[in-house]
Amino acid sequence: MEIENHKEEVPFEHYLEKYGSLDPEEAAQRLNILYDAKTQKFQFRFMGHKYEVSYPAFDVQIVDMEDDGGNLLIHHLPARTFLLRYLLEGQYIKSSGKFITFREVPTYGELYIQPFTGRCLKRLTYGFGYKLKVFSEAMERIPGVKKLSIGDVSYEFELINGYQMQFIFWEGDEEFPPSAQILYSDNFQFGFHAEDMVVAGDLSITTVKNLCV
Repeated sequence: MEIENHKEEVPFEHYLEKYGSLDPEEAAQRLNILYDAKTQKFQFRFMGHKYEVSYPAFDVQIVDMEDDGGNLLIHHLPARTFLLRYLLEGQYIKSSGKFITFREVPTYGELYIQPFTGRCLKRLTYGFGYKLKVFSEAMERIPGVKKLSIGDVSYEFELINGYQMQFIFWEGDEEFPPSAQILYSDNFQFGFHAEDMVVAGDLSITTVKNLCV
């Protein structure tokens, strides 16, 4: 099958090829995650669950639950590309504990504000703004999630090892529609490109949608 016309397959194949020449020990140290040289597997967390990814073959497995067939890192190409970019280019720097908006990301935050607004902020707002009970129930299913007292409904969760995100909602009324905000722990700006932060928002929202029953 030709892949040149498939916008999701082209970047995935590009980073998959680069993954084969990765130094796994260096990557584990750079990202502050575990790499088992005997099993040739990285170990990390994503949205509260434990995963392993093999090297040099890029085989992703969830460790602490049965795969229900819809797991993003296993079946979703943009999520798998995000993981490849994280392993290849990411860098862990400890957060100061502060959170920033996407617009506060130096230089590139402004460049990607339009896709962030469409793919993340608007999607979160219109997807859950009038269904905050459903949203809360879904968020409570994320291991390690923390309920916050910001806005009307808000939660903090770990996207991937050491990188935290917050979803914040303000309820609408007869005069104003609901609104939402997405915040990132301040180490995101050092560990990820702005375009990856957009994908991080998109993937986390998709995960929450998948948790709705």
